[in-house]
Amino acid sequence: MTERYIGLISGTSMDAVDAALVEFNADGPQCLMAIAHPFPETLRQDLRTLAAPDWRGNLDDFGRLDALTGDLMADATLSLLEWARVPASTITAIGSHGQTVRHRPDAHPPFTLQIGSPARIAQATGLTVVADFRTADMAVGGQGAPLVPAFHRAVLHHPRENRVVLNLGGIANITCLPASAQAPVLGFDTGPANTLMDHWIRHHRQVWHDENGDWAMTGQVSDALLARWMADPYLDLAPPKSTGTEYFSPTWLQAHLATCPGVSAADVQRSLLEFTAMSIARAIQSHAPDATRVIVCGGGVHNGALMARLRAHLSPRIVESSSHHGLDPDWVEAMTFAWLARERMQGRTGNLPAVTGASRAVMLGGIHAP
Repeated sequence: MTERYIGLISGTSMDAVDAALVEFNADGPQCLMAIAHPFPETLRQDLRTLAAPDWRGNLDDFGRLDALTGDLMADATLSLLEWARVPASTITAIGSHGQTVRHRPDAHPPFTLQIGSPARIAQATGLTVVADFRTADMAVGGQGAPLVPAFHRAVLHHPRENRVVLNLGGIANITCLPASAQAPVLGFDTGPANTLMDHWIRHHRQVWHDENGDWAMTGQVSDALLARWMADPYLDLAPPKSTGTEYFSPTWLQAHLATCPGVSAADVQRSLLEFTAMSIARAIQSHAPDATRVIVCGGGVHNGALMARLRAHLSPRIVESSSHHGLDPDWVEAMTFAWLARERMQGRTGNLPAVTGASRAVMLGGIHAP
């Protein structure tokens, strides 16, 4: 039986809502169409203010942004259907991750907040929406993240090869996929991927990202900065673990830069790129030493300088884009939430306790009918 779902997610860059139309059949999930639906600039800035660790706004701001983000995600869905020329009646449900504005797995009690009103998405599109995926895992002792490893296992496991799937979003996360189906899957956030590099180039050059890592490669690595960053205690925490831009934030970066004055802006960018590559490589070498292939997805796959440094640090492992395995690297996360919505609609669990630290597997997400 063929089914169609839509997956929605906005990452830490808040540059667009990724929307993917995914068809499920006997051959597995196939992405039929995907778009990046841009944020209005005022909404982006307001959301960045809300997500900042030092936000001191009010609940009216929070509620307004929850509604506006839901409307934006509904618009993304309708645009996707228009581009794909697919009637809404053929879609079983939408899986909406929403926009993370807080992720505090180590708080007491732990909590996570994703906004983007699923009720508003359901009413605007006329479709069932599955949303709020992370809180069910947290309710049974998990970190609520990362959730993509279950999808990685479903589509990228290979019975004769130990693999790692690396997602280079704002934060980097890995999924360790042993060849043996009986061995547990491990997955966790390794640290920053694009978030700090994107922040730094926006601040200094007023562009959204460092195309291909070109600006970074005009600089030199600051050994002092790199040593400080590689000594960050998060890197040495044992999994399960997850993090976000609340921790690896501009404030975090400025605190370290204050201890190493005189480093040029380009050298900071080069050092951030090296930090991303080295922290990922350390995590893979420590937790997946037998892996022979690293499959990369997320926006960072387009940063040629970063990919080159990853290959250098991870040699002789193969480091390649997920496109070599039939998955467009830009849409893997959006596909994940279409897949998670399908798991929930069919009454199956969606978390991997070995990944998140949850006490048991649970169904993820609440169902919102139109």
